[in-house]
Amino acid sequence: MALGCDHALPGAERAWDLIRTGRLNHTGMWRELSPEDKHAWLSVALWSSKYQRRGKPDAPAGQVFVLDGRHIVDEDRFYCAIRETVSGPGGYFGWNLSALDDCLHGGWGATTPFTLHWNFSTEARSRLAERVDTGDREIALFDLILEILEERV
Repeated sequence: MALGCDHALPGAERAWDLIRTGRLNHTGMWRELSPEDKHAWLSVALWSSKYQRRGKPDAPAGQVFVLDGRHIVDEDRFYCAIRETVSGPGGYFGWNLSALDDCLHGGWGATTPFTLHWNFSTEARSRLAERVDTGDREIALFDLILEILEERV
């Protein structure tokens, strides 16, 4: 599989280079990225996920994952943090609410049911307070994420 994709967003070159050279190998590499580069980082995770997983099975049901909420200051950082928690550096576990829901069905690193300990969730809750329109109501992004996790996990 070629590493690079015409569908990658501008700013994704750094992530592709880290994957090509095998240097995407420790957690937190996304933390200092600009908002645009974080979004590009997530697109690379999606497009490279089949290469990165290389047939690795999902973690077995019953697994415990620990999500560090200290660096979750916006929606993209939530996806960066949860993907790294479940699938490791450069892994994929969604980049929007629909994709997160899809990943919770399996095939992306975790088998349900699993336990997610969200450390520093109080801080993340205050940062993910943006209201989201679900069609029938408005709800804080943090609360909607929790609802999705509770329904699937």
